[in-house]
Amino acid sequence: MSNFAFLAAEFPAVHDAAVEAERQAAVSPTAAAFFAGKAVEVAVKWAFRTDPGLKLPYQDNISALLHEPSFRRAAGEAVFAKARYINTLRNRAVHEEKTISAGDAAGAVKELFHVCFWLARTYARKSKPADGLVFDASVLSRRDEVLKKAFVQLKAQQAELDAKNGELTKLLTDKQNLDDELKQIRAAVAAARKVAETRPDTHNYNEAETRDRYIDLLLREAGWALDKPDDTEFPVDGMPNNEGIGFVDYVLWGADGKPLGLVEAKRTRKDARVGQQQAKLYADCLEARYGQRPVIFYSNGYEHWIWDDTRYPPRQIGGFYKRDELELVIQRRTGRKKLGAEAISRKIVERPYQHRAIRNVARSFEQDSERKALLVMATGSGKTRTVIALVDLLMRAGWVKRVLFLARRRKAQGASR
Repeated sequence: MSNFAFLAAEFPAVHDAAVEAERQAAVSPTAAAFFAGKAVEVAVKWAFRTDPGLKLPYQDNISALLHEPSFRRAAGEAVFAKARYINTLRNRAVHEEKTISAGDAAGAVKELFHVCFWLARTYARKSKPADGLVFDASVLSRRDEVLKKAFVQLKAQQAELDAKNGELTKLLTDKQNLDDELKQIRAAVAAARKVAETRPDTHNYNEAETRDRYIDLLLREAGWALDKPDDTEFPVDGMPNNEGIGFVDYVLWGADGKPLGLVEAKRTRKDARVGQQQAKLYADCLEARYGQRPVIFYSNGYEHWIWDDTRYPPRQIGGFYKRDELELVIQRRTGRKKLGAEAISRKIVERPYQHRAIRNVARSFEQDSERKALLVMATGSGKTRTVIALVDLLMRAGWVKRVLFLARRRKAQGASR
């Protein structure tokens, strides 16, 4: 019996893709990741097609649909995080042609079970899955009469899915021309969802597993193998608790055996910043033991923060740093020069007010740990030269390595370039 049997009656297309992911998990991790992603895409597009309470985003590819606020509210953050993880893994398998591990494939199928449970619990009109339904991992070990799906077949199926992007928008844009059958289905689905929302959802969605899988995936994308015992759940002494011992969720080690960074993971429903103080305590313990303070990351699986507390306040980021990037952060703590002691190039700027502007920005960076600055200068006062001289100062002092300089090409009315 498949874990996804409850889908067969009312969601046959989702059921077929989910069962194929389940069958492939022990044989072809890449195929399992693809079919899990396909099941999510078919399910989400079904929801947008039939649920009038969901609003179409600017385009109807799976990424845009997943992140549409009305879908995130309907699914809840736990289901959204699972669906996003599966879609990310599918993209790595098919679009980026990355190797998918058997553990990642099994995890994707398990996460898919929870997404599909939510779909059926919310929208099924005949028979809903029992609240106590749990995932049976033993089904994944079956290999009877299963053949690996060739990668060229997966690419072809993905191309078919991509070719359908836009069809949903065309179908739902003109609501006056929806056929009677679809109108009836949408009304029935809206009623089913309304009833489902009145009942408490007691299903265990295992949010912590989703968070850990997604953080693992992002760390591996950044080049962290996580294949050594000390990489995760690393024990440290000196914590302010009765035992004095704590366990760091992830430690990112340098080639010299010293900690470059640490990651503190918090439950998906909690703000990632809840882990800030605990992460700081872990950093204190690691610094006392190894003589090097790691850069702090904390995450709840979809929001990630970095905090180099020797220099800057915390800020939100899109992903984790690579080893060479963390090494550069550590090196700059001691290797960079004081901006106030470095001369401003008079070959670039000569006017006193330009020098004052550069010094004020440098002072806010150095003394106030600011990361942003805004200069407002009149037409003809040398804005471009001023910024170039500031960049020159920052580079010579070892504060920056590469700089992106953006300039408006077309002159706005009443404004200077």
